[in-house]
Amino acid sequence: MSAQALPDNFYELIKPRLHRLIGRELRLAKRVLDVGCGSCELVRYLAAAYCQQVTGVDISGGSFPEKKHTTQRIGFRCRRQDATHLDFAADQSVDAVVTVWALHEMAEPRKVFEEARRVLRPGGEILVVDFPRDSLAQRLWNENYYRPDEVKSLLQDAGFEDVRVRLTQQDQVIWARGHQSPAPTA
Repeated sequence: MSAQALPDNFYELIKPRLHRLIGRELRLAKRVLDVGCGSCELVRYLAAAYCQQVTGVDISGGSFPEKKHTTQRIGFRCRRQDATHLDFAADQSVDAVVTVWALHEMAEPRKVFEEARRVLRPGGEILVVDFPRDSLAQRLWNENYYRPDEVKSLLQDAGFEDVRVRLTQQDQVIWARGHQSPAPTA
């Protein structure tokens, strides 16, 4: 199906499915960082569905809760933060980094990915989900979207290994994964 044939609310319709797919992909991660979290919807979902400790960061921070939320089962925090300087996060302090619908908004994506790599533990995973060039999003919002090969290069240039990029959801979504180098063995 071409982008022209899709309904304008396509991305809103697939959001619950994407959240489930992201959750399954990152289900083994205990500590997750969501870069470009927007209103913290995914942060809340991962914390509730997978009992993960999730921190969301977004440079605007206009529509998310400012305080930390912790119960016996879930914990999440949303922070106003520039993702090129995650000074609140120690080296190798998270198991997974995810960014959804944010790559095309980043002024310095390579710096963001390098910072994500710094905070990932050895063997940790980054997952990038965004709109591809020439997609329905291009028709709707006409922003600076990337091609899959460009996303792969950005991740590899930032030092991620085993980078895999594909189109999904009727070729309207880029799904990119990469890993931090594993810990050296003695």
